[in-house]
Amino acid sequence: MKKNINTIRISTILFAVFLLWATPACEVTDLQPATQFSEVTAFSSPQRVELAVIGMYNASQSGSYAGGAVRGYPFGAASFEQNEMRGEDLVNQALFFAITYESTYTPFSANNVWMWNTLFTLINQANIVIEGVQTAAAEGIITGEVAASYEGEARLMRALAYHELLINFSRPFADGNGSAQGLPIRDFAVNSPADVDAGIAEGRATVAETYAFILEDLDFAEENLVVTRTGAGRVSRATKGAAIALKTRVKLHKGDWAGVLTEADKLVPAAAPYTSPIGAYTLTAAPDGPFTNNQSSEAIFIMENVDTDNPGVNGALPAMLGNPAKGGRGLVVVGPAIYNFAPWTSTDKRRNLLSNDGKVYYTDKYKDITGRGDDAPIIRYAEVLLNAAEAAARLGNTTRGLDLLNAVRNRAVDAADQYTAASFADQKSLVQAILDERRIEFLAEGRRWPDIHRLALDADFTSNGIPAKTRFGDITFAQYDVVTRPAITRGLAAIPYADYRFLWPIPADELAQNPTLAAQQNPGY
Repeated sequence: MKKNINTIRISTILFAVFLLWATPACEVTDLQPATQFSEVTAFSSPQRVELAVIGMYNASQSGSYAGGAVRGYPFGAASFEQNEMRGEDLVNQALFFAITYESTYTPFSANNVWMWNTLFTLINQANIVIEGVQTAAAEGIITGEVAASYEGEARLMRALAYHELLINFSRPFADGNGSAQGLPIRDFAVNSPADVDAGIAEGRATVAETYAFILEDLDFAEENLVVTRTGAGRVSRATKGAAIALKTRVKLHKGDWAGVLTEADKLVPAAAPYTSPIGAYTLTAAPDGPFTNNQSSEAIFIMENVDTDNPGVNGALPAMLGNPAKGGRGLVVVGPAIYNFAPWTSTDKRRNLLSNDGKVYYTDKYKDITGRGDDAPIIRYAEVLLNAAEAAARLGNTTRGLDLLNAVRNRAVDAADQYTAASFADQKSLVQAILDERRIEFLAEGRRWPDIHRLALDADFTSNGIPAKTRFGDITFAQYDVVTRPAITRGLAAIPYADYRFLWPIPADELAQNPTLAAQQNPGY
């Protein structure tokens, strides 16, 4: 059958490929993969059910790129690298990310096309798991409680995928209070021609409807997931805490400040020391802790990674962002603009997570340059604290906002540089400091574009669209100067929010086979 669409890409080769996810190294648990199963038997025993769930995680960071290559799509490395290249703090220095960095993408550009394809493939894989575990429970193969927990894992992954799609292919919630075009909502597995037809018939929901779907998934996940795990999958498989943490992120993007605090209060005590009553998450003592140990006390949810997931140098975080003087490729560098960023103090310990080759600076957050096995930190406790800090400050609780900001910042800065209430003239200046802190704390973690996207229409803190960027050829090593902090030339002009390039286009191969979405392409493409 040739009638297939990439939003439900699994239908092109049906269920057999789904079962191949378990055949590479299934590093998220100690279970050893079995041989391939047929569609009929995939959920026929408790062991096979768990392997199917494991495969969903493996696919989320080892999705096939063009030609079957593994390049960290969608969450192994690709979302980090793409989201940084859509921002201005890291600078592209090679052709690899030039299209994304320079905003010259088209419906045929590989990087944005494969983010769409692999994210929707992951969504369908999650749907297959949901239906499979429900059937297994109905047939008495697993208990209803176990099935609900597995479904919670799948629904969390589906929510994560949908949110990543929203921030790249749709306008932010602030645009028309969510009335802009969102995404086609797929809540069923595609295993037959009838399923494909049903998928094609489903057009784009609104942004608000898509957010509602995401939050419904995360609510279900919170209700049904386990509180803690042990062993290899401690933070690389979804937990109750991960669902709550992701809700703080999603509600931040909606501008639902009260909602952010409702969720954050489940994980963040009323006063320091901040150790979550769910999952026992806490900040590491030093800011390099989450990268010295990818499964530290600060890790809430990660994409576990091994060398077989990134067998080449094209895609892995330590290869693409790593210092060539240490064996990396260095295709993405830390720009002098963020290096000289005024709120980033010269003695901040997070500068120790940078290194240079005498020409430019690179991030050292991802350290396994040879094995390329660094885990990808999807969300960590520092983000939950800063999400809550921003929400509290915006609602006028500046004391709470400052305390949470300081919890993250004070472990990195000298005592003389620590903030007090007197550091801020008003509420807005505190919110700005929290936004500045996010740029520093999450540098090279793929959080820059999401913040640019959600703030595009903010009345007080607008990003105005895609910021002006520095061309690699304009950088000199002398420009990295935290004493004089010179202004940096930005040879790539800013792109206004209203410009069509603020959004990625739906891929051409999708539109060629899906007449419904063909009529709903993002304007300008």
